Amino acid sequence: MAGALHSAAIHLLRGVRKEDERAGIGPARLSALSVLVFAGPMRLTDLARLEQVRPPTMTKIVNGLASAGLVARRADAGDARAVNVEATARGRRLLHEGRRRRVRRLAAALAAIRDDEIDVLARAAAIIDRVAAKV
Repeated sequence: MAGALHSAAIHLLRGVRKEDERAGIGPARLSALSVLVFAGPMRLTDLARLEQVRPPTMTKIVNGLASAGLVARRADAGDARAVNVEATARGRRLLHEGRRRRVRRLAAALAAIRDDEIDVLARAAAIIDRVAAKV
C-alpha cells in the first residue's frame, strides 16, 4: 500500500505541476519560493538544507529570485553577520496564484468522480496529512 500511495502521490503532483510552467520561473526557484512563503523568512543556509542543495546552489537560486523581485534579503536582527531571505509581496502573489491554478486543475479532475469517491478521498486526505507529519 505504501508503494501504491507513493506512486499515486507522484503522479498526482506531476499532473498539477503542469500549471507551474505559467509561473515563468523554474522548478528549483519555485520550490525555494514556496518554502519562504509557507515557512517564513530564513537564512540561506537553512533554506539550502530544507531544499537539499548546497549553499552555493541556493545562492544562485536566491539571486535569480531576488533579481525577479520575488525575494528580498534582510539583515538578521539577532546576528549582524547573517542575512535572512524572505518572499516579497510579488513573490507571495505569484506563489498563491500558482497554487490556485493547481487546485483548479485538480478540482476539474475530481469533478469526474462519484460523490461517494469524493467522500473517501476527503477522509483519505486527512489520514495522509497525519501520516505526512510523521515522515
